Amino acid sequence: MGKVILVTGPARSGKSEWAETLAMQSGKAVIYVATATDNPNDREWHKRILEHQKRRPQEWVTLSVPVQLSATLADAKPHSCLLIDSLGTWVANLLEQDDQTWENILAELLETVDLVAADMVFVAEEVGWGVVPAYPIGRTFRDRLGSLVRQLGALCDSVYLITGGHVLNLSILGYPLPAPKS
Repeated sequence: MGKVILVTGPARSGKSEWAETLAMQSGKAVIYVATATDNPNDREWHKRILEHQKRRPQEWVTLSVPVQLSATLADAKPHSCLLIDSLGTWVANLLEQDDQTWENILAELLETVDLVAADMVFVAEEVGWGVVPAYPIGRTFRDRLGSLVRQLGALCDSVYLITGGHVLNLSILGYPLPAPKS
């Protein structure tokens, strides 16, 4: 199995930049797995995507993977480092799935991560630190992403929290929680 890293934190905290640094430090060929799809009609979203693209070295391969993340990871070669940015967007892309379908997709992803020989750096947003969303779809998003981040974090070699302009290595500073009871 390759090295698995999770980088998490709030919006505009530098998560992607730190993940890019870690991917470069891997010394492997980097494959940037973009879960967002560009929408030229949404200028602000398009600008965010362009900012990410400008930072990436030209030799990095970019794959657009809005949904089929498990299959993409399963195809990775041991000599590569996959940078998956971001899990929040991936969860949003699958938000209309019913709970059982989502649980199956999540289980497949976690099983795949455990088998991949390539290094992987995942970027995930922290969304559950504020007000409980007023709408069911917002609560579903928050709960699904929070659960995914917790379960993925348990599989990771390193977990980083980016906040307040600082990188915190939670794998050194913290203690992993026991697995949730079924």
